[in-house]
Amino acid sequence: MEDENIMNTEENQTNINQTNTEQMNSNQANVIQNESNINENMKVEKQDKTELDILKEKIEEQKEELDSREDRIKRLMAEFENFKKRSDKERSSMYNGVLGDVVMKLLPVLDNLEKAVESTTQDEQYKNGVGLVMKQFKDVLIENGVKEIEAVGKQFDPTYHEAVSLVEDSSLGAKVVKEEYRKGYMIGDRVLRHSLVVVAN
Repeated sequence: MEDENIMNTEENQTNINQTNTEQMNSNQANVIQNESNINENMKVEKQDKTELDILKEKIEEQKEELDSREDRIKRLMAEFENFKKRSDKERSSMYNGVLGDVVMKLLPVLDNLEKAVESTTQDEQYKNGVGLVMKQFKDVLIENGVKEIEAVGKQFDPTYHEAVSLVEDSSLGAKVVKEEYRKGYMIGDRVLRHSLVVVAN
């Protein structure tokens, strides 16, 4: 009986030891599995971060390339606008130059028409006809950008006026144009012909 109890006790102890060993082995296996899972997660996270960094770098490179292209396009557009402005200015200057040369040759004709209108004649219809021709002539010049230089009553300006004589006139201020012998004309900023004037004081 006593021997049987001892055997049962030993058997129970053996079972307990086996159970403890199994539990320990199971716990160790769980710990190892957990460590393995943690390592896998860290690897995945590390791999994800690396891919994310690569994507960020690619995005940054493409952004820099886009900025560079946008800057080049803006510079090209600015250069093109400047080229257009220069071309327009050159074309306008060339047009005004050619037109100015033609108009300068026609100005003596206009002067003669003005003298014909101012002259006395008994044939008023003839005089009116000449006046209409002169008006038409001036209208064509105005339409093409040619304008008369204002002189009488204005301050003398050598840019636009050419003095042929000086007179004393207390009713006018210093260097004021009193009379105009011949009209001056300009096109744009270019003086085609200076006004011939008499300057007071």
